Amino acid sequence: MTIDYDKEYDTRGRVPEHLAILGRMAEDAKNYRAAAVAAGRADLDVSYGPSPRQIVDIFWSPAGKEAPVAVFIHGGFWRALQPSAFSQVAAGLNGNGVTVVLAGYDLCPQVSIATIVAQIQQACVFLWKRFGKRLLVHGHSAGGHLTGCCFATDWPKLGAPADLVPAAMGISGLYDLLPMVQTAMNADFKLDDEEARRVSPLNWPAPTSGTFDAVVGGTESDEFLRQSRTIVEAWGKAGIATRYEAPAGANHFTVIEPLADPTSAMVKRLVALLPKN
Repeated sequence: MTIDYDKEYDTRGRVPEHLAILGRMAEDAKNYRAAAVAAGRADLDVSYGPSPRQIVDIFWSPAGKEAPVAVFIHGGFWRALQPSAFSQVAAGLNGNGVTVVLAGYDLCPQVSIATIVAQIQQACVFLWKRFGKRLLVHGHSAGGHLTGCCFATDWPKLGAPADLVPAAMGISGLYDLLPMVQTAMNADFKLDDEEARRVSPLNWPAPTSGTFDAVVGGTESDEFLRQSRTIVEAWGKAGIATRYEAPAGANHFTVIEPLADPTSAMVKRLVALLPKN
């Protein structure tokens, strides 16, 4: 059976109400961002690299500099959006004493996916040097891909501890980019089969330790469900503590809404994954 990859990865087409959901999220992001700034708990647009999009937004825990640090990487199929569109996701972990950093990056087609991976790795090293703490990384959609890359990175080659990212959660992530070659979006990605495999964390040497959760909306396409199941199976067989979850009724957009709720099961799970620095 031939798979229509354009249809499988058309996240907006599968959710007719996506504009209302995204509008609600944008309003929540603006409000949380403003409240954090007013409370003196936000350092915004902190540069970690030479381009204007290589920035992080830091939402400080009330616990201050002693708090553990979590990184969130936004989605947008490597082609759209920015950290400010997701400020509200910091609310859940902030409410549990965790400092949350939202990482930005350059976009396709101006740069390649390989360059974006390198930028996010650079951001993590920057945060290691700034905080001196190991990181819990989580991300959504394309950010889930980048989360998987962070979890599987050989950090000593980049001047950081081997266990810089001992735990991670990919949310509706993309870990096998080979299907992207067969989508119209590839006009921006410019992937061939070889490059798609090279930038797929599924094809990297499996991590040797740590915990990786893959969460995906229960109503998402077969391909999105496959992406999360496949990475959990592959890394689980390699000895990693893995977990697969597909919340019933959640779509590609609503699946991350629990991140804004300090009492949600998703946030409680992230708290349990926090490194013991």
